[in-house]
Amino acid sequence: MTRIAIYPGSFDPPTRGHEDLVRRSLTLADQLIVAVARNSAKEPLFPVDERIAMLRAATGSDPRVRFEAFDGLLADFAKGVGATIVVRGLRAVSDFEYEFQMALMNRQLHPSLETVFLVPAVDLTYLSSSLVREVARHGGEVRPLVHPAVAEALARRFPRNAT
Repeated sequence: MTRIAIYPGSFDPPTRGHEDLVRRSLTLADQLIVAVARNSAKEPLFPVDERIAMLRAATGSDPRVRFEAFDGLLADFAKGVGATIVVRGLRAVSDFEYEFQMALMNRQLHPSLETVFLVPAVDLTYLSSSLVREVARHGGEVRPLVHPAVAEALARRFPRNAT
């Protein structure tokens, strides 16, 4: 039986932390679906197709990883793809309460769906997409924080000489 895990998120933009969790998630499952949320409540910086392209560039071509966009309930998406594991990253204690509530609700909606929390690498603990966007918006250096393809996309979105 193939163990399918989902790593959901907005990935707007993908960071080195996301890359770390994709690699490490492969130790938990036979197949990983990186599920990019189309969140109508948020105004994303990048469209879904571009976020998926950046994720592909950043994570390589491992055949065990696939990328899909989704909207609606994660539990419904998980049922549709046959996933039994959700992988979530916890950077700080402040992330835990929200993630815990989501895990319980997902289990309520899809009883065989288990949530696994991964702690990022120590040097990536502070990193978030919103921080990367803010640094890029103000002309800061993002190359250590993201894959080169993501840094290029951010540079196109926020040219340094723009006022």
